[in-house]
Amino acid sequence: MLSIAGVDICYGDFQAVHDVSMDIEEGTVTSVIGANGAGKSTLLNAVMGYQKISKGRITYKGAVINGLKTHTIVRQGISMAPEGSGVFDTMTVQENLFMGAYLPGPNKAKKEMLDKTYALFPILKEKANQSASFLSGGQRQMLAIARALMSDPALIICDEISLGLAPVIILDIYEKILEINQAGKTVILVDQEVHRSLENSTYSYVMVKGRVVMHGKSSQLPEPEVRDAFFGVNKYA
Repeated sequence: MLSIAGVDICYGDFQAVHDVSMDIEEGTVTSVIGANGAGKSTLLNAVMGYQKISKGRITYKGAVINGLKTHTIVRQGISMAPEGSGVFDTMTVQENLFMGAYLPGPNKAKKEMLDKTYALFPILKEKANQSASFLSGGQRQMLAIARALMSDPALIICDEISLGLAPVIILDIYEKILEINQAGKTVILVDQEVHRSLENSTYSYVMVKGRVVMHGKSSQLPEPEVRDAFFGVNKYA
């Protein structure tokens, strides 16, 4: 579905991503695990067209998408819930959601997506007319995911969705992510928590200092080795 092949990404003279390749299969949940500065967000920002790549190729359903504008990539079926939620505080919850459906399309389809989104996140329906600035951290993250769903993507990227949240809230959000996947969406999850990432995904990639150092089916990756890779222990340093 999505293929990242030999990608390098640089910020001036600094190389943040080194020759990274990933294959995301349709219908799966793929986790990208790594510490701060591992290059996870930089790589996925490149998928969304926010960041230019220096080398390599990114293809979606067989078509090259690196170099395309973000709105074109969204129109093709990819959306993203960004790190830190990134909601619009001066807008209501419902206005935030409609920002995720800004692409041209019939109002009926947008209303149908809104209804589906409210069914998945009932708390957002309760707070539809409230300013997003009054939401809790967990509710803001739910709003970010819901907004990404409003374009009806085939592939949704969730970047650091649990960052700074209480464990009980994280559990709830992960349950929603699995519901989204079971409803037919392909999901890429970015997280720093090894056990949670492996437990809730089909396939995992571990990044250290801008490189993929380990990957495989999540159920078959030894958690201690993934933790060693995460912390740059021994051969992964």
